[in-house]
Amino acid sequence: MGTVKAVCTSAIKGIQKEEVPSVELRPEWGIEDDAHAGPWHRQVSLLSFERIQEFNERGANVGHGAFGENLIVEGFDLKSLPVGTRFRSGDVLLELTQIGKECHAHCAIYHKMGDCIMPREGVFCKVLEGGRIAPGDPIDIVA
Repeated sequence: MGTVKAVCTSAIKGIQKEEVPSVELRPEWGIEDDAHAGPWHRQVSLLSFERIQEFNERGANVGHGAFGENLIVEGFDLKSLPVGTRFRSGDVLLELTQIGKECHAHCAIYHKMGDCIMPREGVFCKVLEGGRIAPGDPIDIVA
């Protein structure tokens, strides 16, 4: 079982997201008021808390949402999970649809560090069942 460490949103694509107390997810849409919500396969982005910690140990000093991630999750090596993996957190059911993404323009983190973990460590999900998620909530992989 994993734990949601932070939830983050932004109203505009291409910028860092800001940490918020909780998010409301809608089926087949994504996170309410987040720029990436919509009827497509990358409604919610997840990044491993452990990978962010490792990156910070290299001197990155980035906070939650810096990579544009919606959910920071502790307890899973997200990139090693197959597409189709489902996650349950309370009423919310997510399905992993994509691992990593192409980085079209290097972000500020890349320019500072010469690297960015989101393109290879981040995963994307669509929302199958909606509900609320907040930091501290358990999240688990379901069959």
